[in-house]
Amino acid sequence: MQKTSDVSQLEAIAKQTRRQIIDMITAAKSGHPGGSLSAVEILVTLFYDVMRHDPANPKWPDRDRFILSKGHACPVLYAVMAQCGYTPAGELNNLRKLGSIYQGHPDVRFIPSLEASTGSLGQGLSLAIGMGLAARLDGSPSRTYDVIGDGEIQEGQIWEAAMFASYHHVDNVVAIVDYNKIQLDGFVKDIMDLEPLAEKWKSFGWNVIVLDGHSIPAVQQAFAQASATKGKPTVLLAHTVKGKGVSFMENNPKYHGVAPSDEERRKALEELA
Repeated sequence: MQKTSDVSQLEAIAKQTRRQIIDMITAAKSGHPGGSLSAVEILVTLFYDVMRHDPANPKWPDRDRFILSKGHACPVLYAVMAQCGYTPAGELNNLRKLGSIYQGHPDVRFIPSLEASTGSLGQGLSLAIGMGLAARLDGSPSRTYDVIGDGEIQEGQIWEAAMFASYHHVDNVVAIVDYNKIQLDGFVKDIMDLEPLAEKWKSFGWNVIVLDGHSIPAVQQAFAQASATKGKPTVLLAHTVKGKGVSFMENNPKYHGVAPSDEERRKALEELA
């Protein structure tokens, strides 16, 4: 892979990632397109610009770690990892098939370069904090990044972890809330509203950055601010659009967990050309 900070290059990678997500989930006839599409700019910026990592040496001790706590959105992670060279791009359309390395949730038994098996919602932040503490004990510069779903932070374990991290000043951990405002059963505000979300995280002792999660310059700036923050963990509240990039999927709860048809795939790829 070739790392880059160039916004136009990152945007091109993001568009290709969205196309791969659509192809993968259509081929599987099941999956979660909405929350995969909403997290694209976040993951592309992390893997291609922000994180210290090496696909040729995936267990480099001082690498930065990435956790996809909302593991059902694994198509975006698989697409980015394949483009970086961790896994075979030619097998992406085997998503969710028996024996495929691309399981319906990230699984280290199939992809050893993953940091953890995830998808049991609420647990990823605890994993990330543990990795951050271990890096501190080892004197390692490693940082850990954890993408969390907004519906996921209705889980109590998230707030236990948040309280622990601030108390222990785990400043090498960054949580990113993919705040697309839709969860499995509908709009988050109609199920269990999270607001005032920034104030909640601040009250737990976190550095809070609110941003447009689809603006690559804003995402780059937020990660830079997080890296410069010492003494407390950082959370990015990234306002995003469920199904971003495909007009009929955008802000549509149906596409939380419904695969596009072949005709919908055709229309989506036309929009992403």
